[in-house]
Amino acid sequence: MGLAYPDEQELEKAVEQLVEDQVASRIAGRDASLWGPEAEEEASKRLGWVDLHLTSVPLVEQVTSLRDDLRGRGLDRVVLCGMGGSSLAPEVICASAGVPLTVLDSSDPDMVREAIDADLESTVVVVSSKSGGTVETDSQRRAYEHAFEVAGIDPAERIVVVTDPGSPLDVEATEKGYRVFHADPQVGGRYSALTAFGLVPSGLAGADIGALLQEADEIAEDVAADDETNPALVLAALIGVANARGVDKLLLADAGSRNVGFGDWAEQLVAESTGKQGRGVLPVVVAGPHSPNADPSTPDEVVGMIGPMRDDHPVAASGYGFAVDAPLGALFLLWEYATAIVGRMIGIDPFDQPDVESAKQAARDMLGGGSSAPVAAFTDQGVTVYDTSGWLPEDVTTVREAIAALLDELDPERGYVAVQAYLDRYRDPSLAETRDVLATRTGRPTTFGWGPRFLHSTGQYHKGGPATGVYLQITSDPDQDLDVPGRPFTFGQFLLAQAVGDASVLSGRGRPVLRLHLDGSEGARAALREALG
Repeated sequence: MGLAYPDEQELEKAVEQLVEDQVASRIAGRDASLWGPEAEEEASKRLGWVDLHLTSVPLVEQVTSLRDDLRGRGLDRVVLCGMGGSSLAPEVICASAGVPLTVLDSSDPDMVREAIDADLESTVVVVSSKSGGTVETDSQRRAYEHAFEVAGIDPAERIVVVTDPGSPLDVEATEKGYRVFHADPQVGGRYSALTAFGLVPSGLAGADIGALLQEADEIAEDVAADDETNPALVLAALIGVANARGVDKLLLADAGSRNVGFGDWAEQLVAESTGKQGRGVLPVVVAGPHSPNADPSTPDEVVGMIGPMRDDHPVAASGYGFAVDAPLGALFLLWEYATAIVGRMIGIDPFDQPDVESAKQAARDMLGGGSSAPVAAFTDQGVTVYDTSGWLPEDVTTVREAIAALLDELDPERGYVAVQAYLDRYRDPSLAETRDVLATRTGRPTTFGWGPRFLHSTGQYHKGGPATGVYLQITSDPDQDLDVPGRPFTFGQFLLAQAVGDASVLSGRGRPVLRLHLDGSEGARAALREALG
């Protein structure tokens, strides 16, 4: 497969073919046959997102009314317990609107404790899960229920649930007297930004969700049109044609966008939708145009700016890239259409996630004693090194050498580095700088994900996409562990099981994984920073 950017004629031809096949209007008409017979059953249940700019409008008044009631009772701190699309969309919506929202999308015991201990008296908790079976969200809900009860507060006065109608969580929440909002069951999690999953927590936090739907409505006709000027068709063609040529990574750089953190939402949409059957598009999210890895120096990257076109941005000189600047509601719908179309172009089902369950099962096996505990290779300066599949050379005895050995496994032409930090992202935000350090060091596309939230997004691509990645996991002892009420495990045990389980699945598929476990001391963190450089 050649690595070369498509020329303008190829792109025009691709768009013309999409127009001829009436792809946009067929998506708008919920034609589930677009992705082939094997995908048709799943797609037939996952196309409700095309009409959300209309069908979600009644939610606006309901959410606003509840928000006014809660604030009248002094409840103005909103905490969201959710994973994947259930948390990423509200996080972007609220950050862009400049309203506070605490997103609890972690199993880290210190992070859970910190969220619960902060101003419980004024807190309302939104629990978001399609079924309620997501263990992270269920554990967070249990912890909050317990905290409210200990404080003498009725959980029914403070917990709002967003779930699919008739789900086990719907039944349980209704029995407990919680306020329940039903999401559209015909929409998958990563396409759910404009459902109750995105709108309820955002609206309760103070974002103008009515305006968000209006923004989507204003672009709906354009992205559903079989026309060569359709921005979704053009965006999909840019990405899809490049992918066919081996340009399978999509660098997303913030270029002064009003939409704070949009790249993180787009990352989970694109990676989880396309990364399967050994194919896919890997999003690489960078902070801005001058981030060390923002220069498209590798021929396997398409470069995209989120925000207005800038002459000083690397995309201006790359010869192959794009800039997308639009209101947030319009961006959600545009990227959903484009991602679904890319799925058709590369021949996969953009609505399933077949490899996400494997990591969940591996974590359950660890917790249940169904798999053996990992054996450490060695310990150096408070950092214990684990090599899941035996790829690490026996003569490696330091953290620095271990990291160097992992990077030696990197394909210099097609490879990427994925850093996975199973830590408190509010306490240790500087760890995200690891991405820039390794991108500079390797000259290769590098991603960074906070665990366990990335398991519900890029985790699918890691296991189902092209086998070109090397994986650096960072875990740590917590300051203090925390029980999960009603469960035979703690948050710390669950978080570690998630990391170990995912490493075992990756290793079983031939991916090199290096886990560095910190003893929780500042000395161990300093040793990690020194070894990375």
